[in-house]
Amino acid sequence: MAEIDRLARHGKVVVSTFSGGGGSCLGYRIAGYRVLWANEFIKAARETYAANFPDTVIDPRDIRQVQPDDILAATGRAVGEIDLFDGSPPCAAFSVSGKGDAGWGETKLYSDGAHQRVDDLFFEYTRLLAGLQPKVFIAENVKGLVRGKAKGYFKLILAALADCGYTVEARVINAAFLGVPQARERLIFVGVRRDLNLSPAFPKPLPYVYTVRDALGGLDTAAPVEQNAWLGGYQTGAEWRRLRPGQGSAKYLNLIRAHFDAPCPTVIAVSGKVSTACVTHPTECRKFTAAEVRRLCSFPDDFILTGNYQRQIERMGRAVPPLMMSAIASTVYAEILSKVQS
Repeated sequence: MAEIDRLARHGKVVVSTFSGGGGSCLGYRIAGYRVLWANEFIKAARETYAANFPDTVIDPRDIRQVQPDDILAATGRAVGEIDLFDGSPPCAAFSVSGKGDAGWGETKLYSDGAHQRVDDLFFEYTRLLAGLQPKVFIAENVKGLVRGKAKGYFKLILAALADCGYTVEARVINAAFLGVPQARERLIFVGVRRDLNLSPAFPKPLPYVYTVRDALGGLDTAAPVEQNAWLGGYQTGAEWRRLRPGQGSAKYLNLIRAHFDAPCPTVIAVSGKVSTACVTHPTECRKFTAAEVRRLCSFPDDFILTGNYQRQIERMGRAVPPLMMSAIASTVYAEILSKVQS
């Protein structure tokens, strides 16, 4: 983290919503941006965010209570002066591993006991976008938003973003092609304010990928494993023993035995719950430790994770991998913001 703090800045600023534990914001910092303000409703996530970004103002309110003028007052900016508006509205209602449209309209329970309806939050993001009029926005969601019945939501969201005055494009991007040792696919929206007369831009895939073996190299193999990580006494453990490295279970949807010589499958937010089926270690009957997940999600080893094992994994499982966002944000700077007169 100290090395990241020493990286050069180019002067562009970010306002972030649905900031979680700070995955996206860390990516922006790596890419040279300064995050002025962040909003996060979940107390446990705010604790992690504050521990790593002590200089960023954190608004704790539900996004529905936040007004554009609140953000402008907190940042000292006028309408149109913010360079980049970021947001990753909670996506459980659209996840391919969730209940799909059967969960629309329900409230989401987080590990710290907070409740929130999530399937309509993207429209709160567009409400703030309309009021702030930043030069560029980047929004993130799960690829399930462009599949099945959720496509209707996707079309409404795309239209709402465009109606705010932006040229918008959306692409499904795999984090494994942007330097992250995890095959995590996410839907990325990039919008450019129309008066700037520039087009949205996305990073090109790298010519290589990092594997689980690459990611875990150098970690202390004698470090203790968290109790919740062991699967030996559960049915998921018995199923794990029947799987080959790289193979997924037909019985448990998310149970996958990772392969050392491939990127890790997606780390899901509920992986930290006891006995939950999820991506596992290639050769040991257990889930990955928090230290291992840091590496697999491209967080620095000294990135502070607050709370117990379940909450630590939840923070990383919900986050945009920092190196993924760094690649996206760097491209946006190079191809859009660097060409805009301040």
